[in-house]
Amino acid sequence: MMSTPRKPVIAVVGAGKCSKKLRDMACEVGKYVAEKGGVIVCGGMGGIMEGVARGAREAGGLTIGILPTDLKDDANEFIDIVIPTGFGEARNIMVVRAADAVVAFPGKFGTLSEMAFALHAKKPVISVNAWRLSEEIHHAESPEEAAELAMKLAVPSGE
Repeated sequence: MMSTPRKPVIAVVGAGKCSKKLRDMACEVGKYVAEKGGVIVCGGMGGIMEGVARGAREAGGLTIGILPTDLKDDANEFIDIVIPTGFGEARNIMVVRAADAVVAFPGKFGTLSEMAFALHAKKPVISVNAWRLSEEIHHAESPEEAAELAMKLAVPSGE
């Protein structure tokens, strides 16, 4: 029996509070991933997370938000599947582990931890002006290039 290939899951990480320009750039990533058949996973809150979820939702895609809080109502309005954890920053590893590739926008130490967790898990990391940690990180000049790279490099776990 042949099974249908599973959709690539792309994590998008970055600041919970950011400029409109960065939120719009994240929106472009979400839109591209959704249009190409991918699923977005993020921390489910504001800023970059809201931008990427909005873009994916507007393009008909699926969004998953893994919240640091234990309240579903804390998710932004563009999250389809809300996973409240009550784990605070510890949820960062869950976001990364759920993904096949990670796109990182500028952020603080939470973003840094997500990038490090992804590198440790040997998941592709694509940076859009985020932390420059390692030669293993792919750098994209635009949101579309980041999304395209993420979809190309995403290797579903267990396959």
